[in-house]
Amino acid sequence: MKSASKANFKQNYKTHLKHLKLKGLQPSTIDAYARAIRRIGAHFDYRLDDLSEAQLTDYFSDLLDSRSWSVVKHDLYGLKFYYTHVLHKPWTIDLIKPPKTQRLPDIVTPDEAKRLFMATRVLSFRVFFFTLYSLGLRLGEGLRLQVGDIDAGYRRVHIRNSKGNKDRFVPLPDTTLNLLRRFWQVHRNSVLLFPNRRGGVKVAQPLRHWSAPVFGTPCKR
Repeated sequence: MKSASKANFKQNYKTHLKHLKLKGLQPSTIDAYARAIRRIGAHFDYRLDDLSEAQLTDYFSDLLDSRSWSVVKHDLYGLKFYYTHVLHKPWTIDLIKPPKTQRLPDIVTPDEAKRLFMATRVLSFRVFFFTLYSLGLRLGEGLRLQVGDIDAGYRRVHIRNSKGNKDRFVPLPDTTLNLLRRFWQVHRNSVLLFPNRRGGVKVAQPLRHWSAPVFGTPCKR
C-alpha cells in the first residue's frame, strides 16, 4: 500500500513541478515549494490526498517549534498550491497566520565597504563587490548582469528579472562605468559582465562566504 501511495505521490510531484514553472514563479520560490511538498510527503507517508485539519494542525504546530517562520510559510503556501493546482481541491483550511514583519536592510557603511575592497585580492571579486555597492544591487542581480544591460549613453543600468519578476533602472556612476570598461577588457565576454572561468555565470555561494571575514556574516541575496 505504501509503495502505491509513493508512486502516486511521485507522479503528482512531477505535475506539481510543471505547474510551478507554468505559473512563472521565481526559481527560488519553485525550489521552496517543491522542497515543502517533499518534506510534507515524507512526513505523511506520501498520502497527501485527504489530510484532515487535525493532521495539518499537528504538523504545522510541530514545524513551528523546530523551524523558522520562513519554512512554515513555504510549507503552507506550497501545500496550498499543491491542493489547488495538482489535486484540484479548494483550500479552505485557515490554520496559521504568519506574523507580518518589516525589517530594515543591513546597510554596509563606507568604512566596511573600503575594508572589503582592500581585503579582496581577486580582481573579479573586487570589481563585482564595488559594482554591487555603487549600484545598490542584490547579489543575484549583480551575478546576472550582462554587457547589454549597461547604458553608457544615459548613464544607467537595466536590472532584469529582479525580486517579484520586475525590471528597473539604476543610475550608473562614471567611476563604476570606467571600472567595468577596464574589467571587460580583461575577460572580453560578449554576454556576461562577471563570467566564471569557463565563460558561464558565477556561483553565488562562494561570493557570500568570501565576505564573511570582513563583515562577520556572508553577503545576502
